[in-house]
Amino acid sequence: MSKTVDLFVIGGGINGCGIARDAAGRGYTVALAEMNDLASGTSSWSTKLVHGGLRYLEHYEFGLVRKALIEREILWAMAPHIIWPLRFVLPHHKGLRPAWLLRLGLFLYDHIGGRKKLPPTKVLDMRKDPASKPLKPLFTKAFEYSDCWVNDARLVVLSAMDAAERGAQILTRTKVLKAERVSSKAEGQGPWKITVQDTQTKQKQTFHAKYLVNAAGPWVDTIIAGVVGKKDERNVRLVRGSHIVVNKLFDHERSYMFQNEDDRIIFAIPYEQHYTLIGTTDADHEGSADKVEISKEEIDYLCEAASDYFLEPVTPKEIVWTYSGVRPLYDDGASKAQETTRDFVLKQDGIAGEGQMLSIIGGKITTYRKLAETALEHVEDAIGTRGTAWTASSKLPGGEFVETGYEDEVVALKIQYDFLEDKMARRLVRVYGLRAKILLGNAQSIAGLGRDFGNGLYEVEVKYLMTHEWAVEAEDILFRRTKLGIAFNKSQVKALQGFMTKQRSGKK
Repeated sequence: MSKTVDLFVIGGGINGCGIARDAAGRGYTVALAEMNDLASGTSSWSTKLVHGGLRYLEHYEFGLVRKALIEREILWAMAPHIIWPLRFVLPHHKGLRPAWLLRLGLFLYDHIGGRKKLPPTKVLDMRKDPASKPLKPLFTKAFEYSDCWVNDARLVVLSAMDAAERGAQILTRTKVLKAERVSSKAEGQGPWKITVQDTQTKQKQTFHAKYLVNAAGPWVDTIIAGVVGKKDERNVRLVRGSHIVVNKLFDHERSYMFQNEDDRIIFAIPYEQHYTLIGTTDADHEGSADKVEISKEEIDYLCEAASDYFLEPVTPKEIVWTYSGVRPLYDDGASKAQETTRDFVLKQDGIAGEGQMLSIIGGKITTYRKLAETALEHVEDAIGTRGTAWTASSKLPGGEFVETGYEDEVVALKIQYDFLEDKMARRLVRVYGLRAKILLGNAQSIAGLGRDFGNGLYEVEVKYLMTHEWAVEAEDILFRRTKLGIAFNKSQVKALQGFMTKQRSGKK
């Protein structure tokens, strides 16, 4: 492991992994340290959308919306196994935004981002359309428009995998203890001296880097103050977004966007075949970002907002799972959390040339690739150019097929592994794409997949994730590498954890 690199990245969320991938692909030497698991912070607790942000038009963020809309189809082409189109039904609520305003907003949404393959907006007659069936009979008109779904945590992990395959060093469960500029340097060493510690073995290492990227998300200011030693920095406004998951509320594959009387919106989206995902909230988060949980007020808000539209009320007793995350937004002084910009801000600190630090503040999953390109412009200015921008036409691991090729890949996998049931084949292609064949290897039967941990998770998949995707704990697999955790009971989780612990220790 090289201890001298061009670029050292702190943070294994979508922005950190995206920057590491882009940099490694240009020929820079890169190391990335994540104190927990990849995507264990904000990046795995999103609403799972690659979208332009229709509601941001109301805050006049036309540049952000256009940038995000352009990225939708780029990301879809990059990873068609984990990103795919969704159609959203937006009922016209007579007491809220007028129909002409919704139509105008959706006209802009269709046209300012260079949409090519996603279908355009259309008007629905809710007296006839099947989308009205689960809703109260209050809505005669709705608009249907396009955005995309993304498996957020897998987007992070696949970016890290691609970075590693291009030469980046990805260090998970590794905390950065100190980053200091050194006044003199040995031959070939950069002006940053970075001390890291493995959180499991407690072993320390020292890296030297020419350039430092602080992509710690909610902990950006903590890194600046506690690791770099520059006090009294306040760049980040922590805004909590919470979601609830309930048993499936409707049978079709379309999603809903609902307006609320407080001018906010929520989504109701099909989730993991058996559930409906409802979110999100926007609430200023006080206290630590280490442990974030949904509040009773947020549960009540989401239940009441959904119940205003669905025929069957959504109550807390219907909830099967909740999750919350904090968005590290740029503190632009907005009075309300929902008015704070979702665009990214890159803040560079240090004198010209080597020895600079770039702090990444804010941003959206949808614009992570563009953020990485922008960050690399700063890197190039500081330490020189190694290569050109390349990710716009790239593929993430497993996504080396056409955007509309998912069904064909499911068929191909079932032909090669004829013992797979359709449900399992579909899940494996959705999670791993073409790399499902690497995972399954030479298996000739279900018995060849090894121990069955339940809910379609077999030993061969667990070992693959531990070997190739940095999975260490059961939670890494159940709630980040896959989304199977909702269906697992405590004894199943315990059995999986015990198996993984033995695998790490070399026991059989």
